[in-house]
Amino acid sequence: MNRHLLLLAVCQGLFLTNNVTFIAINGLVGLSLAPLGWMATLPVTGYVVGAALSAMPVARLQARVGRKRAFQVGLVVAALSSALCAFAVTIGSFWLLVTATLVAGFYSANGALYRFAGPELVAPQFKERAISLVLAGGIAGAFIGPNLASAARGWLAAPFAGAYLALVAVALLSLAVLSLIRFPAHVPPPGGLAGGRTLAELARQPVFIVAVAAAALGYGVMNLLMAATPIAMQQCKHPFDSAALVLEWHVLGMFVPSFFTGHLIRRFGALPVMGVGVVLNLVCVAVALSGVELMQFLVALFALGVGWNFLYTGGTTLLTQAYRPEEKNKAQGAMDLCVFSTMAVSSFASGALITTQGWTWLNLGSLLPIGAVGVMLLWLGLRGRRAAAAWSK
Repeated sequence: MNRHLLLLAVCQGLFLTNNVTFIAINGLVGLSLAPLGWMATLPVTGYVVGAALSAMPVARLQARVGRKRAFQVGLVVAALSSALCAFAVTIGSFWLLVTATLVAGFYSANGALYRFAGPELVAPQFKERAISLVLAGGIAGAFIGPNLASAARGWLAAPFAGAYLALVAVALLSLAVLSLIRFPAHVPPPGGLAGGRTLAELARQPVFIVAVAAAALGYGVMNLLMAATPIAMQQCKHPFDSAALVLEWHVLGMFVPSFFTGHLIRRFGALPVMGVGVVLNLVCVAVALSGVELMQFLVALFALGVGWNFLYTGGTTLLTQAYRPEEKNKAQGAMDLCVFSTMAVSSFASGALITTQGWTWLNLGSLLPIGAVGVMLLWLGLRGRRAAAAWSK
């Protein structure tokens, strides 16, 4: 840990404050403004669709101007889009709110790359721990996000408009912190994103396929269940403060393990750690199906958070084995494009399923992508063992 990595972790915490606040309130605000109930999570969907659309442009921007300037542009967009969200809620415009969250997705695509910037601030042998420690900064979001949503929901006449305004201040604070970080001197890659192997060549590697698929599907399942949780708890007559508590523990599950996930990956390898992530996702579904009391929501979402951490950190670390330095922007952008595209589908499905099929079927449906990740991890593990056996001969 050095000063610059610590400051980047603080930026990650403020980034997650934005994300968790959006998750806590967007579905509920959408439910109150949407013309039809199944549209409730469209503001959440808008956020991840915007990120998916921005993933490759952000990669090109980072290749052209470097990490720091690209991150600064993202934070300016975050402040402006949060202000637009507040205005949309004040005038009661559902579609303006969806548009504002779509624009905010540009910040999400930027902030998602903090985890890849971390290894650039440390020696190569510490890259796993750098990724993990930057993600650990999200712990701040676990505390600040839900409590900010609860505290600011009544600041203005329109419910939650004050929470969106508070996110403007969060973005400006992050901009100040980012200005103190000294990133390595930016050297534009030869040919921009065209340098090195083509994306098609990178994507044909088994390690690339599994890393991206595990991160995308793991994030998709997490987003599917997390986005629906505030609505499901409201349907079960739990107060908003209880939903905020569940989200707080969920985000703690997502980021507290980051203090040791990097060490586990370095000791046991990415695939075994990701396998534990799959098992924890199954635990989440089993607990969620056992009942709808507060403690069952809390335990299920906590297990989901830890499972996501193992899959996402493991997938991110695995991806670093699939590209050369000059190929990093295109490879990282491709991963995040897949992650955000999957999240967009899961966000839309979340609102549609929770309002039409209910919490039980939502959880049962998540078993398919969880099972797919488990099969892919086994496939890559067996492939690696066969390669090692052939090499030893």
